[in-house]
Amino acid sequence: MTDEPTTRDRLVTAATRLFRQRGYDGTGLAEILSEAGVPKGSLYHHFPDGKADLACAAADWTASEIIRVIDDSFRAAPDWRQGVTTFCYKMAKLFDILDSADACPIFGLLFEGPDQDRFRAQAERSFDRIIAAAASYGQALGMAVETAHDAAETFIIGFQGSWTLARTRRKSDILRSLPARLYGPA
Repeated sequence: MTDEPTTRDRLVTAATRLFRQRGYDGTGLAEILSEAGVPKGSLYHHFPDGKADLACAAADWTASEIIRVIDDSFRAAPDWRQGVTTFCYKMAKLFDILDSADACPIFGLLFEGPDQDRFRAQAERSFDRIIAAAASYGQALGMAVETAHDAAETFIIGFQGSWTLARTRRKSDILRSLPARLYGPA
């Protein structure tokens, strides 16, 4: 039995990568199909609204991947700050692997594409999932529900801003410095 990605998975990962690199408007369907190695009919079979559906799937996939990193970072963390620190270091490493050129496809949905309301709603759902995942670890570490949600939201706001600034300056150290900026020196 092989673990080959499905046609749908290949389309989503190809679109995610291209949207991160070029944005929604800068990415053509032909590029996505070529990168995924699938015919046009496969796109519309899995994504009836074409590129717009694919962009929403890319945002959802990205949220799932970020949640996976949150899980990896917080699962064994003795406290909130250590979980945030581990997450920031993991994401800084990813930033370096991506060569600092890629943007966040969730964030990009807020500003691009033909259906602003649909994309805004998808971005909101994606960010809410990420915040909820982080907040669940805050609760597991003893924070009250509201405190955990506020801490998670502040952390994700800081992370999104630090990713954007790191991308602008092409310096992953900005990501590594986020815990100290949020919580003071260790």
